[in-house]
Amino acid sequence: MQERGVVAMKRAYADLHLCLNVKDAAGMLRMVNKAATLGYRLVAVPVAAEARVDEVAKLREVCSEAGIDFASRVDLRPRTPNELMRQLRRLRRKFEVICVNCENKAVARQAAKDRRVDLLNFPLLDFHRRFFDRAEAELARNGLAALEIDVRPLLVLEGPERVRLLSSLQREVAIAGEFHVPIVVSSGVARELLLRKPREMAALAFLFGLDEASALEAVSESAWAIVGRNRGKLSAKFVAPGIRVVREGKDC
Repeated sequence: MQERGVVAMKRAYADLHLCLNVKDAAGMLRMVNKAATLGYRLVAVPVAAEARVDEVAKLREVCSEAGIDFASRVDLRPRTPNELMRQLRRLRRKFEVICVNCENKAVARQAAKDRRVDLLNFPLLDFHRRFFDRAEAELARNGLAALEIDVRPLLVLEGPERVRLLSSLQREVAIAGEFHVPIVVSSGVARELLLRKPREMAALAFLFGLDEASALEAVSESAWAIVGRNRGKLSAKFVAPGIRVVREGKDC
């Protein structure tokens, strides 16, 4: 895969699902440095909902030293829609990226329509619990969530399981395209051996139906848009969508 001219020079690649072990400082440093070497400029790292401030600060420091922008991420696994809404009320203002692992249809539907959700992720090995269908996509179209596809299973699965996964992904990508639901391609990996260059990630996206432009966008602009949007909302100057404090004080 080759990009041409100015577009190639300006594209900034991102991985919104880089799994790091904060308790393994040396391993974490190796992973981040390799991600930087491969060409990533932004990574989101999932942390526990109750992660300590110093743990997140350490992740941010390690990424900064490697020249990578860091975004905090939390992965939610609610059992019911009500549980999801409680988690979102508690955590939305604490994380830059919120992903919902949709393990049943009711949760998937609620996550798709809730504008506080950034990413929809579906069980990759249980093909009977993949709920990204036309009804899900229609709800997501009116929300803000993107469909996240991790490439890790494509790297480790073989034989019939890999074929079935690709078939499911091809169907879901086609549905997402029909309803204009953004797609984010992430790694989902926790081992250096499985890290791939951004363009290699985009090339893997060809296997489930993305064209070149869409595949490259899925590992760059789509991810940055999510982080940028949420950083704006987490800013002290944010009041409501479309409303920000420009100046405050006696002179206003």
